[in-house]
Amino acid sequence: MDQVKAPQIKGAILVNEPLLYRYSKRSMDIIGALAGLVVLSFLLLIISVWIKIEDPRGPVFFSQKRVGKDGKEFNMYKFRSMVTDAEERLKELLALNETTGAMFKMKNDPRVTRVGRFIRKTSIDELPQLFNVLKGDMSLVGPRPPLPREVDEYTSYDKQRLFVVPGCTGLWQISGRSNIGFKEMVELDLQYIQNRTLLFDIKIIFKTVLVLFGSKDAF
Repeated sequence: MDQVKAPQIKGAILVNEPLLYRYSKRSMDIIGALAGLVVLSFLLLIISVWIKIEDPRGPVFFSQKRVGKDGKEFNMYKFRSMVTDAEERLKELLALNETTGAMFKMKNDPRVTRVGRFIRKTSIDELPQLFNVLKGDMSLVGPRPPLPREVDEYTSYDKQRLFVVPGCTGLWQISGRSNIGFKEMVELDLQYIQNRTLLFDIKIIFKTVLVLFGSKDAF
């Protein structure tokens, strides 16, 4: 995929990333990811065992190509929450998409396993992305990394959300998640990009923790 360059379009945003903010954010990412992996290690073990019990032949983790900063692709990690042939079965379900724009969301997706429904509802399936944070592919806070097929449908305006490192959480997650359409998600991401500060990132992380368990908006 070609790298995403700043478009000459109406409504183009200005990405301001002071050096102090960049290094402070990276330091917070490393410390936060390491602390999270240590504190949640027992939970990670339990979920891993649960996934293997339900489907012994399938892997615990799921690696998927995502698009990061400037259009660079990377492998994003998650706990596997679907059947092993989920990607192959997607084409059969595209007509049942319950969100708008270049995303696929289905509340009662038949590909989701029993353990998958729980870890998706609580967002536990996202925890392995802390390894992506340590690698530098992702940040704790930022726009969610899209799939390559989604980016293929992006307008130049939409591609502006790829100007920064993607995150594990962001304004979308604390503002409604699956109840928010694609256009609204893009606007929230661009709002974040233009107003980023370390304090703003910390506020988003704390709000994410508050809505993490039992969120009615995750599926």
